[in-house]
Amino acid sequence: MRDFVITADSNCDLLPDYIKAKNIGIIPHYYDINGTTYGDEINLTPKEFYDKMRSGLMPTTMASNPAVIRDTFQKYIDQNLDVLHISFSSSLSGGHSNVATGAIEICEDNPGAKIIVLDSLNVSMGEGMVVMKAVELKEAGKSIDEIATWIEEHKLNFLVQFTVDDLFHLQRGGRVSKMSAIVGSMINVKPILVVNNEGALVAAGTVRGRKKSLTTIVNNMENNMGKYKDENKTVCVVHGDALEDAEFVANLIKERLNIDKVIINFVSPSIGAHSGPGAIGICYIGEGR
Repeated sequence: MRDFVITADSNCDLLPDYIKAKNIGIIPHYYDINGTTYGDEINLTPKEFYDKMRSGLMPTTMASNPAVIRDTFQKYIDQNLDVLHISFSSSLSGGHSNVATGAIEICEDNPGAKIIVLDSLNVSMGEGMVVMKAVELKEAGKSIDEIATWIEEHKLNFLVQFTVDDLFHLQRGGRVSKMSAIVGSMINVKPILVVNNEGALVAAGTVRGRKKSLTTIVNNMENNMGKYKDENKTVCVVHGDALEDAEFVANLIKERLNIDKVIINFVSPSIGAHSGPGAIGICYIGEGR
């Protein structure tokens, strides 16, 4: 059995130290601000990115580059490694399709190579938690096929909930109407968003006020864990440059759900371009979406 590497895309929002320690291959997604494209050699820090959004600059996003995908996969194949790639939701980006096509092309050019591409049907650290589980199973001695089978059977148990601070970024992406954004902002309405079974980000309700929205996503998390509560040894909180609110949510999770390890990280720019500064998301394991 050949050894294999686990890869993902930059939208998985894994911590850089974890990516390095576990040798995760990352294929970038891209974003453009004011005519400059970021994602490869040129990048902004998350703080710089969100500050630009706060100043009024509106980024656009692009999926992964087919040439970069091929180069990445070829690098591993040349090292006699198979590849297990876990992608950002196909319902939200063309990245999955790009990677799947690249994998087919590389395997056609390299007989005997194996590249398995899995659609996480998830976003941010929801995708990242699937990657972390794949790493855990690999370290436990599972084969690439065994891990792929496990993920396909369980990926809908990786749940994500978001709330955002500014409805206008959702309006730009077509998630809410312009009138809803205007009225909602006037009366301080905050949406609750979830990733559904198709991997799309959909509305799951609204609440009044920022703190109420933060406590609501934790309430929902507690209700949705069900029989998987003990499986949540680690959960994740992601944020659009809103560390104080992310820490508030993390502490609430620790206090109410007796979970010791909560990973906090930024929402990557290619997702944050749509969710905006102030977005808060929680990622965990539960009974179903």
